[in-house]
Amino acid sequence: MKRKTGQDRSITQNWRPATRAIRGGTARSEYGETSEALFLTSGYCYDKAGDAAARFAGEQEGMTYSRLQNPTVQMLEERIALLEGAEACRTMATGMAAMTASLLCQLQTGDHLVGGRAAFGSCRWLTDTLLPKFGIATTIVDARDPQAFLDAVRPETKVFFFETPANPTMDIADLKAICDIARERGITTVVDNAFATPALQRPMEFGADVTAYSATKMMDGQGRVLAGAVCGTEDFITNTLLPFTRNTGPTLSPFNAWVVLKGLETLDLRIHRQSENAMKVGEFLEGRVPRVLHPFLPSHPQHELAKRQMDACGPIFAFEVEGREQAHALLDALELVDISNNIGDSRSLMTHPASTTHASVSPEKQIEMGVTEGLLRINVGLEDAQDVIDDLDQALRQAGL
Repeated sequence: MKRKTGQDRSITQNWRPATRAIRGGTARSEYGETSEALFLTSGYCYDKAGDAAARFAGEQEGMTYSRLQNPTVQMLEERIALLEGAEACRTMATGMAAMTASLLCQLQTGDHLVGGRAAFGSCRWLTDTLLPKFGIATTIVDARDPQAFLDAVRPETKVFFFETPANPTMDIADLKAICDIARERGITTVVDNAFATPALQRPMEFGADVTAYSATKMMDGQGRVLAGAVCGTEDFITNTLLPFTRNTGPTLSPFNAWVVLKGLETLDLRIHRQSENAMKVGEFLEGRVPRVLHPFLPSHPQHELAKRQMDACGPIFAFEVEGREQAHALLDALELVDISNNIGDSRSLMTHPASTTHASVSPEKQIEMGVTEGLLRINVGLEDAQDVIDDLDQALRQAGL
């Protein structure tokens, strides 16, 4: 591969996803390194004062400041855009920085947003608490029902914001139906695709305008760094998102970008193996616990929709036991699986959302979202699936199941 091949869309757009995940976005320096270079610099120098002026005026290509551009970060942005099938991408310091920026960059006082009911706790805080502080009205609907989005539309509605699969209830939203409703009315769809990643689901293929990610999860995949990403058209990224991020500074560090670049090289392998392991664990739990919420199991009410939209379900699903006491007893009895509120890791992790990831959400809203006191969310890792099952088996017995 030549020095700039990885950034030549006329070539890289013809590569298949696994190749894009390894080579997309790469730009080698004059040293010809095989692994992407890590540029740890806050600023850049110019040969002449006129060069600096030209760059700040947008008349000359080149870097100006690492809050705006960094060679390592740009390689990651191009790679994610290629995987997503997007014209452009901007990365952020965290997943929540990506969610916040993707909304605030395009909303203002008097606008209206329709959001999905089942969502990560901090995303519900954005829609329920932060946006109204700025005079942005929000309506929360059941994202499993496209008609609910249509019924909530107002003349001032600017954005539909939802995630699928939803965290932690694994609700599936009909991407095409919701995006069609939005597009017909000039409404922008912002889809949180963190649970699936573009390796399993590409919302833009169904009409989504913007996809947002916590790259902390499957994209890194090994619990090392925090990162976020927003994908969209060149116009949206450059003219809507970039002015917001340039002046507010939710910047991804070059080191974290380099780590995520390394994670993307194995994303396809990891996420499919973890999907297989999660299916085995889900099948084990069915009949053993009161309820399993795994979209690729036939028992899930949206099983067929999930299969139409996703290549596999990924490592994450949820299940229910009888209340918080039993849920905590099960967690405390685990010997192999870690108690952790993270997801997307190569290690198996489990958490009790009502007391961790969704603790900031009121009990009333937790009930509305489907986050019960007995709900547990599991991220199935790359361990041998039978070892995970054996650990769950003994923990379930200790918890009285």
